[in-house]
Amino acid sequence: AEKIKQTRAKGGRIVAVGTTAVRTLESMALKGEVCATQGDTDIFIYPGFGFKLVDVMITNFHLPKSSLLMLVSAFISREKMFEIYNHAIDNKYRFFSYGDAMLLEKQ
Repeated sequence: AEKIKQTRAKGGRIVAVGTTAVRTLESMALKGEVCATQGDTDIFIYPGFGFKLVDVMITNFHLPKSSLLMLVSAFISREKMFEIYNHAIDNKYRFFSYGDAMLLEKQ
């Protein structure tokens, strides 16, 4: 938690590795405090969500009609998501848990 605060204070970017990390960090941001904690979250991130903490995300290519695909769409825009996914399909990228990954910057 301290590293996140220090990074943000210096103007650095917060990089989340995986959608679970995104949901965890954004849950903390919604509570208004970045601190070491444990627990559950019921946060559902979909287009229109206002990201407060995560600037960059590394994640795999998610399956169609999934809530994780909605999270990606919220992060980079629906249009950009389709552009990236069409490229992935055209180039035979692998999808889901053991597939290829992508680095996304918040739009």
